[in-house]
Amino acid sequence: MEHPPEPFARLVTAVRLAGARPTAGPPDHSELLLDPRALRSWVERHCAGEVRRVRVAGALDRRLLFVERSAGRWVVADLSGRPHRTRIWPAWARDTVMLDKPASWLSLADVDEPGVERLSRPGVLLAALYHPETFPLPRFPLGISTVARAARETLLGTVSLADMQLGLSLDGLAARIEADRPDVLGVSATFGQYDLLVQLLESVYAQNDPPLVVVGGSLTARVERILLDRFPQLLVARAGGESTISALLAHWHGDRTLDEVPGLGYVGAPRGGGLAVGRRRTAKTVTNDVTADVVPELDLLPATLDRHGVAQLETSRGCTSYCSFCPRDHKGSWAGAGTGRLPWLLGELAAVYDRYPQVSRTLYLVDEEFVGRDADATDRVLGLAGLLHEAKFGWESSCRVDQIVDPDRDQGWHVERAEMWRTLVARGLRRMLFGVESGVDSILDRFAKNTTGEQNLLAVRTLSALGVPTRFTYITFDPLMTLDELKATHAFQGRTDLLLAPQPDLSPAEVVRGVHDAQFVTATGTGQPFYRGISYLLVSMECLIGAAYTRRVQQAGLAGTVTPSMGRVEARYADWRIGVAAGWAQRWIDRHFALDYTFKSLEKILDGDPRRQVREARGVLKDASYAVLGDLIAEIGTHPLHHDPANEAVLDARIWQRAENRLTLLRGVLTAAVHDLLPDLGQEHAALLVTEHRRWSTASGWTLINAADSCAS
Repeated sequence: MEHPPEPFARLVTAVRLAGARPTAGPPDHSELLLDPRALRSWVERHCAGEVRRVRVAGALDRRLLFVERSAGRWVVADLSGRPHRTRIWPAWARDTVMLDKPASWLSLADVDEPGVERLSRPGVLLAALYHPETFPLPRFPLGISTVARAARETLLGTVSLADMQLGLSLDGLAARIEADRPDVLGVSATFGQYDLLVQLLESVYAQNDPPLVVVGGSLTARVERILLDRFPQLLVARAGGESTISALLAHWHGDRTLDEVPGLGYVGAPRGGGLAVGRRRTAKTVTNDVTADVVPELDLLPATLDRHGVAQLETSRGCTSYCSFCPRDHKGSWAGAGTGRLPWLLGELAAVYDRYPQVSRTLYLVDEEFVGRDADATDRVLGLAGLLHEAKFGWESSCRVDQIVDPDRDQGWHVERAEMWRTLVARGLRRMLFGVESGVDSILDRFAKNTTGEQNLLAVRTLSALGVPTRFTYITFDPLMTLDELKATHAFQGRTDLLLAPQPDLSPAEVVRGVHDAQFVTATGTGQPFYRGISYLLVSMECLIGAAYTRRVQQAGLAGTVTPSMGRVEARYADWRIGVAAGWAQRWIDRHFALDYTFKSLEKILDGDPRRQVREARGVLKDASYAVLGDLIAEIGTHPLHHDPANEAVLDARIWQRAENRLTLLRGVLTAAVHDLLPDLGQEHAALLVTEHRRWSTASGWTLINAADSCAS
């Protein structure tokens, strides 16, 4: 897909209308317009002494350039080429920017000083936190990038982005804040980043004149009260963030009160570091309405790909279900986004990816539920897939099992869905994640999954027979489970009658019928155990703050301290033996997590045989993890249900020895797998894997990545 150069010709035309003669042409057109700061710097650098002031506003698809001529009037250029009058100008701009030619993309204008002030301030810095020792490869920071777009569309101030994934340390981020002195600082924090967030906030609030600080992300929604108790000046965004930041910029200019900013938790009314003391208040949460396009700014995409990262987008928000372990207050019900800007966005993405031929052209759609519940769900997702495929992108996303098998639906619906999934694969679906979570009915009921073990079984069979590449999530341990449930979990994960060989010569109707037939399953089975399709084995339930499951744990008297780093409540297990086993399972996960995540990340950015080889190497880890689960269950069976501290110490020691033995076996097998894989990788990818494998090989002890920290930490 060729990226048209017209915006850059318009840029040069606008600068010349301002009376300047650039001393050099614009740089690589695929980079300049992505970053407003780079665009403004280029104009100022090449027009030094010939123009008075330069301002850049608006989002990427309609970037606005303001250049003040020496005579005092302004040149205003919409670099998209669309007429100015087609823009929905904010009320303040309609009063302060007087265009001579609103029917053109390029016009002289009078911009009064209050208007220039609004184009200039507030200075906004949006930052994403990161623990590189846990996640070696970056992902495009979608959260701050969509928020940046919303902020830029207001035409208020300037917006810059900073991502710790891109080589920026926490000290470096604090130093940038100190140097740039932004008026508004937005920070995105997810699970495991509470320590970074607290350190950053302490540094910022130690400044003489701290900025207005708003934090958001999946973690902050869980620990809002803890954060506000510790930092009463703070603002906490409780939803997606786009409507919050837009209203917050208006508040900074005095156009709105803080009470009028949607989706915001706060105490009092902070402004310029001060605090009007008042009771705790939480503004009404914004409705999860994403019927307009959800489009990010792309400032940080080239730097992400430079570091072998991946691109993320979203086409919907929220979920169609209310699982007991997932708090919904900050996510909302499912709502699909429009696709009006998607062809344009894919063109922009393609222009960047063209510079990285070694990176897999795969987009990761971070939707919780890709298909959704709308009446036109099938047409919608097929249309999305068609646009992605036309732009030559592969893609991955997430979906619920009941989008494949639903006992409340008839045969016709199941055949139609089977046809849909096969078409999605033909249109570039590279893999789909399904939250199976369990194959045991009593556990699924406790999780409020609204699915059954049989339904999950049929869905896995259907998807594999249709040739849909999949991965599954599965919660192995939960505090309320029984030993019989754990044994049933182990048995379900080890079943070899779920993963079937693709049947491309069979019609969707034949596949839908066949998955119910024992002879069909026997004839088409791969012999692979189901756990080979599970993304991460041995996972324990996270008792997230505010979740219905967590309330059940609290009612059972099993709840412990709050762990802000993960937004969760620590919990004891109803069966102490399972609790000991789950603790060791988490140590096993954490011991291998960075290396496993490296495998997973390489799989995302590779294609063809190297990708297949990486998947096989991950399979070695999965085999070992499943064997560990069997060891844990065997050891549990040697101890009585009645809790005794002496028994617990014995069980702990016996499991430790089992884990050490498994690790010794794994070292040899995995070292051989890595040795065989390296020749199929490029130099940089091989170097990354060698580094992580060496770190894994030389590690000692069984340290938890996110050890429990109390709310007082």
